Amino acid sequence: MSKRLNEAAKLVDKNKNYNLSEAAALVKDTAKAKFDETIEAHIKLGIDPKQSDQIVRGTVSLPHGIGKTRKVAVLTKGEKQKEAESAGADIIGSDDLIEDIAKGSLDFDVIVATPDIMKDLSRVAKILGPKGLMPNPKSGTVTFEIATAVKELKKGRVEYKNDSFGIVHVPVGKASFEQEKLVENIQTLIEAVTKAKPSSSKGQYIKSISISSTMGPGIFVEHKI
Repeated sequence: MSKRLNEAAKLVDKNKNYNLSEAAALVKDTAKAKFDETIEAHIKLGIDPKQSDQIVRGTVSLPHGIGKTRKVAVLTKGEKQKEAESAGADIIGSDDLIEDIAKGSLDFDVIVATPDIMKDLSRVAKILGPKGLMPNPKSGTVTFEIATAVKELKKGRVEYKNDSFGIVHVPVGKASFEQEKLVENIQTLIEAVTKAKPSSSKGQYIKSISISSTMGPGIFVEHKI
């Protein structure tokens, strides 16, 4: 480990589960990099990720955003393009945007599409899919409610989905955030993931919760679920 990470690690008791307020304060103290580190929450779930009916996936609007304004592209036609423009979308198009994507232009963080254009988007699915950019109804990025989707994504709506180990990884803010704002964001995420528990999942649902900064050590958080 680097000297900086070693120094940060000394601040954390790896055998302790901190209450959320303590953990939020500590994660700020361990963010020692020269840039504003992203704070991420990691929630290990007691699910079988190999079972399709136990996949945990959804979206949640964090009350204080994630400290980054995402560049939103919208794929739609007709009047919906005007709606996207009014809502603050950064890139708007239909066949022309699909053509740009096919050529490798991916100058956006998230893409929203109306259901009527999804069949046309299939030709670039192999480009968008591996990068996690393919619109999906479960993530709220395939919808006719374009204005709502764009505004929420700009404000701080994030998607969560368990990985192959049953762990959910979600950015919840920046090291520069006030402690209280980090606490509220993390609590909002935990509540959303808790509500998303699959009915087929038995036993302890949330196994552990930890938070960390981009370059910092993991800090375990108390949980009662």
